[in-house]
Amino acid sequence: MAEKSGPETYAPPDRRPPDKRSDVERIAFLRQQWSEAAPANGPAAEDLNAVVRRVAGDSIEEIDRVIRALENVRDMMRNEGERVSREIAGYASLSHAAATAMKVIADSIHQWKDASDKSGPRSVS
Repeated sequence: MAEKSGPETYAPPDRRPPDKRSDVERIAFLRQQWSEAAPANGPAAEDLNAVVRRVAGDSIEEIDRVIRALENVRDMMRNEGERVSREIAGYASLSHAAATAMKVIADSIHQWKDASDKSGPRSVS
């Protein structure tokens, strides 16, 4: 198993994020960390808060862009699905019409054949 790298490797054990916990436990851990850091409302904490808000804002904007792109893809897929359904219905209708026409032609040929068999063989002149 590869060792972790990054800032969590150097953090004190009580400040490291839990490895295998649920999202609820992770949120509780982060809230605990936030509440411990909250009393230090000095200029450094305000700067850090500004950085966190900016990074979070950028992330939220990126998530919004991805959501809009996925919604566009969903709309395109829905439209294409409807178009394909219409095409399939058109082909099914055309196939049914062709089968009906073939049946009519086959019945007509069968009637002509029966009529010619009843009238007897034709003489070739």
